Amino acid sequence: MIRSSAKLLAASALAGGLFLSGCQTVTDVFVPPSHHSQIARDLGMPTATPGSLGFTDAGLDALNAEFRGLVDQKKLAGVTTLVARHGKVVHFDTYGAANATTGDALKPDSIFRIASMTKPITGVAMMQLWEQGKWQLSDPVSKFIPEFANLQVKGPSGSLVPQAKPMTMAQLMSHSAGFGVSAVYEKANLGETNLQGMIDKLAKLPLETQPGTNWDYGPSVNIQGYIVEKLSGQSLDVYFDEHIFKPLGMVDTGFWAPGDKAARVVAIHSYENGAIKGPAENRVTSEKPNFLAGSGGLMSTTEDYWRFAQAVGNGGELDGKRILKADTVKLMRTNVLAPTAKVDLYGPSQEGIGFGMDFAVVMDPQKAGTPQGLNTFYWGGAFGTWFWIDPTNDLVFVGMIQNINGSTPTGGTPPVRTISPKLTYDALTDRAK
Repeated sequence: MIRSSAKLLAASALAGGLFLSGCQTVTDVFVPPSHHSQIARDLGMPTATPGSLGFTDAGLDALNAEFRGLVDQKKLAGVTTLVARHGKVVHFDTYGAANATTGDALKPDSIFRIASMTKPITGVAMMQLWEQGKWQLSDPVSKFIPEFANLQVKGPSGSLVPQAKPMTMAQLMSHSAGFGVSAVYEKANLGETNLQGMIDKLAKLPLETQPGTNWDYGPSVNIQGYIVEKLSGQSLDVYFDEHIFKPLGMVDTGFWAPGDKAARVVAIHSYENGAIKGPAENRVTSEKPNFLAGSGGLMSTTEDYWRFAQAVGNGGELDGKRILKADTVKLMRTNVLAPTAKVDLYGPSQEGIGFGMDFAVVMDPQKAGTPQGLNTFYWGGAFGTWFWIDPTNDLVFVGMIQNINGSTPTGGTPPVRTISPKLTYDALTDRAK
């Protein structure tokens, strides 16, 4: 169901002094609400004026101007950006088209295919089960998937060798269990049937590397989705809904967009001669799919994903609903990779970046070349959606676009993931607030 929240009315200034006993006069200081958070106020989200939380209006104006400019220049069809600090939204902007072919406007409640931003949600589900004692970081994955007990590893000259040590759950949670990148499995078509079908196929294939030695972005989180189902006794969609979405009020997040929600799903765009181009048809999954991809199957709105990210940023709680313990969240943003296993999404290796439980982690902002605070944790999706949670500055950012290869440096999409941190932290001039 579409969220139906009461719109907040702007307070009105007092016309003059209020006379009290003793003939004293008190004058209220009226601070007008900021245009930067008007959308959030209309949705009933918690908001604050930029200045009260250390931002300048001019800085957020620059953030707006940059992203709106990319739309006006036909480099993006539409874009939504959101900035929150101390749990309150100071900036929420939606601009451009949801579909460049039809010209339909992008709206605050537009639904995006968030692709790999599904992964942190699966990670939270896994850690909920970890809190219940159903698995340990040091457990072999084969304890829960016996089919993986005797997986061989590719050796030199086409040979196969045994695992030096069994892959662990910590390695599965951090893309270092030995599975290859997604392209390795294209011919296997892992998503052809369902999660059990994927496990059956992987059980017949060798690992690409020895567990723990490499970071490779492949099927690990879909495997986690299978484990969530096995340990909880619920299908992944039902588990997410009962244990994450409903507690956090994420009313528009799911593996499919039923009924009237389908019309709200943003089209996936491409580029033609450097200009943005909409699709001939916006195909939307409107019924439950057979393959529930914990790695990348969810759709969500900007507000919903902010609710998830803010809950994690708060240490696992939002609006009195707790989905994780604070110490568990800290564990999720703690690097578990061996020094030799470098995060390498598109090449070259990303220095200063580690990986925890389904989140990348900024271990050294200077080496990473980012203004984000120490221990910032984040991820993004293949169609260009992105977010980060900065515990040092208590800041959450969510950005949404929809482009083919929208996250790749060579896909034609402007470098929104580089542009947005610079402008956001340029606007944050008083971090003491």
